[in-house]
Amino acid sequence: MSRVFITGSSDGLGLMAARLLVADGHSVTLHARSQGRADDTRAALPQADGVVIGDLSSLAGTRQVAEQANAAGRFDAVIHNAGIGYREPRRVETQDSLAQLFAVNVLAPYLLTCLIERPDRLVYLSSGMHRGGNPDLDDPQWARRRWNGAQAYSDSKLFDVVLALAVARLRPGVFSNAVTPGWVPTKMGGPGAPDDMSLAPVTQAWLAVSTDPAAMVSGDYFYHKQPRDTNPAARDVKVQDELLSYCAGLAGVKLPS
Repeated sequence: MSRVFITGSSDGLGLMAARLLVADGHSVTLHARSQGRADDTRAALPQADGVVIGDLSSLAGTRQVAEQANAAGRFDAVIHNAGIGYREPRRVETQDSLAQLFAVNVLAPYLLTCLIERPDRLVYLSSGMHRGGNPDLDDPQWARRRWNGAQAYSDSKLFDVVLALAVARLRPGVFSNAVTPGWVPTKMGGPGAPDDMSLAPVTQAWLAVSTDPAAMVSGDYFYHKQPRDTNPAARDVKVQDELLSYCAGLAGVKLPS
């Protein structure tokens, strides 16, 4: 049995992955951004070990999530599932003066990776749209550019792959990988998404716990349990180091290697 923590698991793919893991006998801790959503989450999966509460759009909220996760005991795997989608019509600024999409999709998984006691496996949810992402860090907060929700999302999902591969390089004892669930009809994907919803949570759950040798790897990007090519920038060590440095500057915490 493995102990797994899943961010953004009050509904959608996070909750679906949790159900798969619980059905296979694993211990799962969920996450919700508010007490109200936590109550609904407990009702949705009463077999879960618990629900961590915290808003990942703020540094303070993300730190609270890490503190609660650590208090629950060391996890064998963490699935960084929480995210904001590509259809955001405007830039929303957080209390830390950051773009909310970047804060949730990129900075939160970075900071949680820094602060949560090191697991054996890390899984970062990305998207096929990462291939259109721009790794340039000149204006990742969209403070000077005209907002483009799809591009901001693509950039953030590229940064998630960059983060997964950077962690794989810096922590050779940890299996760190990125996953695209496909374009599926979640709240994020929209009702017209064509991919199979039943397959969407399978790969991240498999990477988190499976003893299949194909799952016990690091530094890959997966779709339906198969490694796929990434945006070449994701494997560029200079890009990786620049992202880690940028996030460390925002969060005030350097990634321990």
